[in-house]
Amino acid sequence: MTYVIAEPCMDVKDTACVEECPVDCIYEGDRMLYIHPGECIDCAACEPACPVEAIFLAEDVPEEWQEFTPINAEFFDDKVTGLGSPGGAAEVGATKADHPKVAAYEIPSAT
Repeated sequence: MTYVIAEPCMDVKDTACVEECPVDCIYEGDRMLYIHPGECIDCAACEPACPVEAIFLAEDVPEEWQEFTPINAEFFDDKVTGLGSPGGAAEVGATKADHPKVAAYEIPSAT
């Protein structure tokens, strides 16, 4: 099991979670952060560090944000962003890439 970053991170991108990650598996897209599922060691260090409560164990992602589980994984697909498995976010740095669904995503307004 891996951790997933969901909608609350979108357009916020607070990097407190990045600072806590011991394996450097949290990458910065244009609108949000993404956890590489193959690099995540399931240590949970990122989860309490997130100020907007956007990080969940994959099996615990709330129903309304379930689509973010495949979005996090697909972000690293060579056909989606070209990142593949770079082996560490620090070397990659911030990218202007996002998963296509995130790039087009409109955050529902609270009414």
